[in-house]
Amino acid sequence: MEKSDERLVCEEKSISKYPLTMWEVSAAFGVVFAYGLGLLGVYLTMPSSDYSLLKLPRTLEDLQILRDHLESYTSDYTLQVLVGYSVVYIFMQTFMIPGTVFMSLLAGALFGVFRGLALVLFTATAGASSCFFLSKLIGRPLVFSLWPDKLTFFQAQVAKRRQNLLNYMLFLRVTPTLPNTFINVASPIVDIPYHIFFLATFIGLIPAAFVTVRAGIALGELRSIGDLYDFQSIATLFLIGIVSVTPTLMSKNKT
Repeated sequence: MEKSDERLVCEEKSISKYPLTMWEVSAAFGVVFAYGLGLLGVYLTMPSSDYSLLKLPRTLEDLQILRDHLESYTSDYTLQVLVGYSVVYIFMQTFMIPGTVFMSLLAGALFGVFRGLALVLFTATAGASSCFFLSKLIGRPLVFSLWPDKLTFFQAQVAKRRQNLLNYMLFLRVTPTLPNTFINVASPIVDIPYHIFFLATFIGLIPAAFVTVRAGIALGELRSIGDLYDFQSIATLFLIGIVSVTPTLMSKNKT
């Protein structure tokens, strides 16, 4: 067993039954409070509206209602909508709240392909970075408690690919090999440098984000989230992932 794996095992054994200290819980609540203030500021500057419709979409029907509601004044209150969208998306990414796929669809429906794609890439990368640094601060005990086996596997793979770590991280981002939420939380734990994490996140999310944002333009034609990723889309993502990891595989064969 390598030293890095031994260190993970020792740290896992040292985790208490309740993984977070009071200071760590306070820090997490502080971050939540800061995001809450941002949302409150957006709420107070928005025009009068039926606020019961402004909620996180959980179904395509919810998303279509929200799209119809926001379309009416997005052109007149573009800044408020952009800030509100960004704060919500980054908050969801930071705290691993499901539903960002609906937010990506909404970006396409409201802003079109290119502006929507730019917005999703910015917020997704910012949210993943926020999750990265929050995990670096307080996430270690949670990761050991929730994903001990997956973390050990991830640590071993990262150790093998230190020389081509960017290619490996791009492969993970493009393909569904590991969940993005796990990658965001576990990356600082296994000592992935932030600049590698940032580049792999920004570049690696482009293909899937483009597919989702483009689908948002024809939101009314979607019947389920499964319609987003047909066989052709998944095969394309895997092909891009294989191309990104090829330098790593070639370097291993040469050694």
